[in-house]
Amino acid sequence: MQTTSFRGFFRTGLVASAAAVASVVLGTAASAAVPADVSHGVPAGARTPSARGCAVVYFDLGETLVHTAADSGISYLPGAAAYLRTLRERHIKVGLITNVPSSWGKTDAERAAALKKEVDGAWKGPVPFAWADFGDRILTPRTEAERKPAPALWKRARAAAHGCRLVYEGETAKETYVAASLGYVAYQVGRPYRPAYFPARVVEWLAYGSRGRA
Repeated sequence: MQTTSFRGFFRTGLVASAAAVASVVLGTAASAAVPADVSHGVPAGARTPSARGCAVVYFDLGETLVHTAADSGISYLPGAAAYLRTLRERHIKVGLITNVPSSWGKTDAERAAALKKEVDGAWKGPVPFAWADFGDRILTPRTEAERKPAPALWKRARAAAHGCRLVYEGETAKETYVAASLGYVAYQVGRPYRPAYFPARVVEWLAYGSRGRA
């Protein structure tokens, strides 16, 4: 297995000029109205699948959900664990679209296993990373040409969506721009004066709208 610094492959793309692309964020997302039958007045666990509809939230990993410290230790970014828990409680599926060396395996499953081993081996947080939430929705480059910001990984996720609405959350404007161009609702995390992550209530609203698309 190729050894690669976490700070290297997690932060790929940070060297791109911020002026090169505009930030892709739904400015009104945090205040969007939620339809009556997905009201926050109903416990999340009591909502039926037909009421929830279908949405999948894909994330970048490094500096979006986790942070790599100077000593190469890895832990959740502030709010990330709670956000994943909220999505889980609302029965919203999540996935990862993240760059790792293509040499880490011949399949997504093999590369995901290598990624888990690397992350868990450097993990410093008190709560383990919630790998179980992501299932088989961990997409990584099959070749170096597929590395983000190339569109291949987003296209693969879209092909497997079966009509679900797709959200992508990442820390770079360039990646959110590409995701948005492919039909994702794209949200750049880590921006001042905005929610740390795309509001879960709005994801539910998007899922509700997917019922007529599946």
